[in-house]
Formats: sequence, C-alpha cells, structure tokens
Amino acid sequence: MSDDATPADDLTDEVLDRVGERLRHIRTSRGATLADLSAATGISKSTLSRLESGQRRPSLELLLPIARAHRVPLDELVGAPPVGDPRIRPVPVRRNGMTVLPLTQQPGGLQAFKMIIPDRGEPDPRTHTGYEWLYVLSGRLRLILADHDVVLVAGEAAEFDTRLPHWFGPAGPEPVEILSLFGKQGEQIHMRTRRKD
Repeated sequence: MSDDATPADDLTDEVLDRVGERLRHIRTSRGATLADLSAATGISKSTLSRLESGQRRPSLELLLPIARAHRVPLDELVGAPPVGDPRIRPVPVRRNGMTVLPLTQQPGGLQAFKMIIPDRGEPDPRTHTGYEWLYVLSGRLRLILADHDVVLVAGEAAEFDTRLPHWFGPAGPEPVEILSLFGKQGEQIHMRTRRKD
C-alpha cells in the first residue's frame, strides 16, 4: 500500500482482483465457452480470457455487456456488498384472473412468485422453456403434467420441466395459494437441508 492509498482504495483493489474468478465461475456454471460469450458480447475471446485470468483490469465497458449476456446484475459480477434494505415489497398484479406477487427483483435467473389462483375453468396444458417448482401454501392444487393428473395439498411441492405439457389450478371451487419458483431451462432448484445427527 502506498502512502497515498486509502482503505477504500484497498477495498476497491481487492474487489477488482476477484472479478476474474467470478467471471469464470459464472460462465462455466452456465456451460458457456469463451467463444459463446464473445459472440454474445462482441468482446474478443482474448480480452475475455485476460479478464478471467486477472491480466486485464475490468471496466464498465467490458462488464456491462457480460452482465447482460449472463442476465445477472452487475454487482453479482463484481461481488459488491449488499446495500440498503433487503426486504421486497411485492406489488400484486392481476393476470388471467390470478393474483401474482413477484418476490424477486432481479431480472433473469431464478424468479419467485406468490400466486392466488381462482377457478380457471377447463385445463389447457401448455409448454414453454424452463423449469418450475410449486409449493402449496393453502387450498388444493390440481397439477396436470403430461400423463399425470395429481392433487397437492398445503405443505406439498412439485417440480417439473416446463417443456412437458402442463397446467395447474385449484382442485375445487376454492382458490389455491402457492409459491412458484421458475428458472430458465436447466436451472433447477437446489435446496440444502441440515443433516440431523
């Protein structure tokens, strides 16, 4: 540390020194190659490689397109400490008769929702890219998934690949309240439970 350096300078250098390993981890965890990322960002493979190895100092001009390509917030790339109030104050949205409360604020990646679903009429199974996890908070949920037609009650959960034809709604006349976690294809939900000794 030079005589002119401040603790803030040291912290900035420490954060920037770790950006390369974060970039490599995010890219490899998504199964992307340097060539894939180069095509998505317009940044040369050699520049991306130097960023990941720490031979090139990260800048906003380089990090912004990388964050966009990975669909992650910039602070996830640089490992910035969280700032401000972490509480989410969801604003209910009405969609197709359902009340949906978004529980995540960051775009892309895993999305969480609380849903209150009234009677939706006849099932109309659909498909789309992604992976979904449902947890029943109250009521009874009817889930149609390919050839399966099941009813889940409060405290039960299901997870499935949304490329399979699927539909869910209340299993009777009463609304059902659920939590839904949704991720793009291949982004399954992994939960850790504490082992009991």
